[in-house]
Amino acid sequence: MRLSSLIKQEAFLIVALGTVLAGYLFEHSIVEGGRTIALVGAVAFIGVIILASTRVAHHAEILAHKVGDPYGTMILTLSAVAVEVLILAIMMGSTSSPTLVRDTIYSAVMLDINGILGLAALLGGLRHGEQPYNDDSSRTYSVMILTAMGISMVVPEFIPQDRWHYYSAYTIIAMIALYGVFLKMQVGPHSYFFSYTYPRAKTPGAAPRPEQDGEQESAKLSIAVILVGVLIIGFLAEFMSAFMNTGLEGTNAPPALMAVVVAAISAAPEILTAMRAALRNRMQSVVNIAMGASLSTVILTVPVMEGIALYTGQPFVMAMSPVQTVMVGITLIAAAINLNDGQTNAIEGMTHFVLFATFIMLTAIGL
Repeated sequence: MRLSSLIKQEAFLIVALGTVLAGYLFEHSIVEGGRTIALVGAVAFIGVIILASTRVAHHAEILAHKVGDPYGTMILTLSAVAVEVLILAIMMGSTSSPTLVRDTIYSAVMLDINGILGLAALLGGLRHGEQPYNDDSSRTYSVMILTAMGISMVVPEFIPQDRWHYYSAYTIIAMIALYGVFLKMQVGPHSYFFSYTYPRAKTPGAAPRPEQDGEQESAKLSIAVILVGVLIIGFLAEFMSAFMNTGLEGTNAPPALMAVVVAAISAAPEILTAMRAALRNRMQSVVNIAMGASLSTVILTVPVMEGIALYTGQPFVMAMSPVQTVMVGITLIAAAINLNDGQTNAIEGMTHFVLFATFIMLTAIGL
């Protein structure tokens, strides 16, 4: 690929790199400029992070297209979770909120299942009517999400503080074990659970098609851009966190606002991908993206963040509030009912979208 073409194609990442440089040069001036300037800076950096995230997601989508499902959607969701974990790890060092990780995971699940899946099923249902998918995938995702959230975000409410470290260490092991088995199933003999069209058997003795040099170069470029993009996003997140802390200090902003921002940043590229899939009548991709992102957020973010908390001794609260527990319970029950017959429709999409609107309303009033 020609250098001029590459520069034009990756303009968002170049802008993001320039924004990182501007952050290093003007960070202190922006922070000392007062609350309003800091908020403007935070919003600007959030916008640039989302632009950079779209490029990371674009190249993840290129890789996903090459390898096909279920590997494809796994690459998409893991790239988004990598961004979220990186931002959270950076923000944990600059905020005193012990519930940031909990609120971010909760917000991500609400956004993925009720926001992305709900809106996609609503729009897709209005255009195509009933949209088919493999209900094995939805059932598998639902029970995994329920188990992971129950272990890591419901049971901790009943763990005494002096025994928290023991249970936290156990939670890390449990999440890794759960994801290990799930990953083996997803890419192994049960990979057809996550594909609507079952894979065809290979013809005995048929030689695999050799990969073209251009395809190899494109794959290598996509991997390089993903790695560089995630690194740039990390630097941007550090400045965004500092500006947001200054801008929100002393205001009546909802306590969970920062968590919602982090969840929205990581989910932004997935929203566009899921909407396009729904409008093309590819609901299996939507289910894999929305439910897979929720599962990955819980099962991968929890062990990383709990490991950091155990190592640093930072105050850390994972038990959900009563309102959060109720909302998650309603969401997973609705998902279990709606995603149990292999077809979605506009009514099912609307039920989840109303739950998402309820989540936004509860956040706005500080619950």
